Amino acid sequence: MSKTLPGLLRERAAADPGRVAMTVHGAGSLTFGEWEHRARGVARALRGRGIGRGDRVGLVFGNGDWLDYAVAFFGVLDAGAVAVPLSDRLAAADVDAMLAHCGATAVLRPGEVPYAEGAESGGDGGCGDLEPVGPGDPAQILYTSGTTGRPKGVAATHANLAHGCGGRRRPFTHSRHLAHAFPIGTSAGQWMLVNAVDAHPEVVTLPRFTPGRFAALIEHYRAGTVFVVPAMAIEMLAAGVQARHDLSSVLLLGSAAAPLPARVAGDLCAAFPNATITNYYTSTEAAPAQTVMIYDPERPSSVGRPVSGGAVRIAAADGGALPPGTTGEVWMRSPAATRAYYGDEAATGEVFRGGWVRMGDLGYLDDDGYLYLVDRESDVIKSGAYKVSTIHVEEAVHRHPGVVEAAAFGVPHPTLGKAVAVAVVGTVAHEELRIFLKDLLAPHELPVRLITLDALPRNNGGKVDKRSLREVAP
Repeated sequence: MSKTLPGLLRERAAADPGRVAMTVHGAGSLTFGEWEHRARGVARALRGRGIGRGDRVGLVFGNGDWLDYAVAFFGVLDAGAVAVPLSDRLAAADVDAMLAHCGATAVLRPGEVPYAEGAESGGDGGCGDLEPVGPGDPAQILYTSGTTGRPKGVAATHANLAHGCGGRRRPFTHSRHLAHAFPIGTSAGQWMLVNAVDAHPEVVTLPRFTPGRFAALIEHYRAGTVFVVPAMAIEMLAAGVQARHDLSSVLLLGSAAAPLPARVAGDLCAAFPNATITNYYTSTEAAPAQTVMIYDPERPSSVGRPVSGGAVRIAAADGGALPPGTTGEVWMRSPAATRAYYGDEAATGEVFRGGWVRMGDLGYLDDDGYLYLVDRESDVIKSGAYKVSTIHVEEAVHRHPGVVEAAAFGVPHPTLGKAVAVAVVGTVAHEELRIFLKDLLAPHELPVRLITLDALPRNNGGKVDKRSLREVAP
């Protein structure tokens, strides 16, 4: 039976009212009973303001506000409205543009979340005299990172967000605590919010990520499950946190939001000695569809195979399926009700095709169905007669021990049109790196330009902003 998120929270609150659902270290905790009661009060207050079914409500919160955000999000959904999660780290102009695009009726921020006492909510969703929300009703509009263009609002229904939830066996039963540092307003962050209401462990996070603070969080709570983005993993390894903190409690370390370089995955195996290192591949558009890859030295660059009823295929330009070993466009099929671009039928028709989602990535499948990414379609460098994969170049650069992290991107070239440039964080000298790469890359893949930076520019979701790199490249 299809569920709604407010309905799931009601069920959990009834079964475990005093159990802690979520903790922000140093800021407080939220039990299931408190969460459901406060969300109901927010729903009543919104209804009192005339906000209800289908109205869009912006939620602009920071990472220290996870508890209030969780209450506000479920209150908006319980009122029958549509939540629009936005990070307070976005530029004010970008927030205004997104709120205008979705036609937000109201905006909630920390300290501005309304609350009203009153009667119990009714049905599987909704409050007071509002008709209960159903699985097919819109629940969320989440904006993409915009790394390849203007951010798009991706709309999801209750059935999409609650897909797979409410089962008898809850996710991550091996853990009492699940630690993450994903930001509000991202797809990964929303995944953690759903885990907080549905999964077995208490979800713990912290107001601001630093490698040392996050490692201390893991140690303090003896977290059995940990989720990071590759940038966080790279920072933790570079800081050597495993030498100062006991990370032996971690049994599952998951990486999401971007491919995990093979060398980094191998180093994580040593830093987290008892953990299974797992890479998750999806997109805001495709969720909850995903591939999962348990790190395998025999397939170090694969992002895995589809799980939970989803599917992946490699398509030619006309949409036809390509055989194993052939590079083409990655398409992913969701096992849930598919998403759509809000207010953009043309873009929806381009990306969402009969239950399949065009991922915007190029890749191939091996004979066993494992997916390998070649590049973002927009990041492929067309250099002379060749097409260069930035992921392949980055994997090679990461193999140098003096490289902490790296990003490859295209720059103008007077003869070739475009050529390869690489931004590096680390101590390696440029000439040493060039010599190192000669045996690992083809001549057309070798960087014509190297720059060293203190840190790579990233968006709010932790992905490298290659448009910014092109601007700083000399």
